[in-house]
Amino acid sequence: MRPLITTLALAASLALGLPAQADGVHLHDHKCSFGTDYDVQVQPGGITFDRDDGTPGRVFMHDGTLRVDGRAVAVSAGDAARLREYEGQVRRLLPEVAAIAREGVGIGFDALTTVVATFADEPAERSRLTAELNAQHRQALASVDNGLGQGVWRKHSVEDLMDHQVGDAISTLVGTVTAKAVKAALSGDQSQVAALEARADSLDKAIDKEVDARADKLGERADALCPQLARLDQLQQQFEFRLKDGSRLALVDRQEHDNEASAKTKPGTR
Repeated sequence: MRPLITTLALAASLALGLPAQADGVHLHDHKCSFGTDYDVQVQPGGITFDRDDGTPGRVFMHDGTLRVDGRAVAVSAGDAARLREYEGQVRRLLPEVAAIAREGVGIGFDALTTVVATFADEPAERSRLTAELNAQHRQALASVDNGLGQGVWRKHSVEDLMDHQVGDAISTLVGTVTAKAVKAALSGDQSQVAALEARADSLDKAIDKEVDARADKLGERADALCPQLARLDQLQQQFEFRLKDGSRLALVDRQEHDNEASAKTKPGTR
């Protein structure tokens, strides 16, 4: 049953919408990995970065002006231009992240629907599971649309999506398929076991054909965000103003990878 387990794992990761973790966006290419400790809200009148822990806790920027923890920060003409570019980059970035998230959710639920088509024998069971998946798919898309689609990035939004919509869908299917596998094994009927294994093999091929190519393209689309994220990091390093502790403002962190270990670049080391 290895192909089935692999497929469910693939569906779970795809349904996240984007290679991501709770603390930021982590792209496919380990040479280009960025994270943020902030929740981000993009509005017509400015962009707000908020976090519960750490200093600064709240940063607001708009049209070249900056406020840090409620205090206006005097900036040079050069920094005003950099802040405008930074704001523009974030405004362009979030809609693309939202689009990638929507596509990822679609790929993930399509994979799960393929699982249903492969393993649900009875028409009534197939209809019930498909209806449940469709409802969970709509809920997942609504979560993306009401969050990223509205210009809001929250650190735990991906975790919540996984735990609620995606996690529930996968749990339902795992329970259904596991029950079939156990029933076949306990029956002692090798033909049933062989038939179930054949379905798993068929599922593996279907996923290869229908999902993998889309997933690869989605990964490439996510990787294409790298230059925008790298530009944000570059702008941060070019800021002339300093925070109260003498450090540069660092809203996005570049995360270096060394084999399996990764370490965040600390703002004070810039």
